[in-house]
Amino acid sequence: MNASTSKLISAGPLLDETDRRLIRATQGGLPLVPQPYLAIAEQLGIGEAEVAARLAAMLENGLIRRIGAVPNHYALGYTANGMSVWDVDDEVVDAAGERIGALACVTHCYRRPRHRPHWPYNLFAMVHGGSREEVRRHVADILLLLMRDFTGRLRGHEVLFSTAILKKTGLRLRD
Repeated sequence: MNASTSKLISAGPLLDETDRRLIRATQGGLPLVPQPYLAIAEQLGIGEAEVAARLAAMLENGLIRRIGAVPNHYALGYTANGMSVWDVDDEVVDAAGERIGALACVTHCYRRPRHRPHWPYNLFAMVHGGSREEVRRHVADILLLLMRDFTGRLRGHEVLFSTAILKKTGLRLRD
């Protein structure tokens, strides 16, 4: 085995042509039908169980991260989107993130590295609302939660409002 071969193997499992076709068929989203795996199977000329098994294998080995609904927040009436950013002690950031991420107004919450001195924030939570005022109220509720449950562990926060949708798709395979 040469060096380039070992790099390929260590990078993860290789995709066969059926896997590539399956990814291309699903990368724009699952069909909005009662049995999406069956529709994909028919499109690809394979069985529904094989579609499910291949997707499960891709999830397990990390080729894909998740299968889930990605709502269009604007179409649902949530036209104000604010990324709340928080400077939380590293010792409690995971616990704080779990609490914030469980709130109904938060669609995703994650930890990121700080970039001091200009960017001290290590916890990010996307908050959606029908107006900026509604988002600010949700952020105020998050602030109260953090001050109550993690007293003295919060140093600052901001809300960054979205002004445009730049990308609403994941990684795509080229044809």
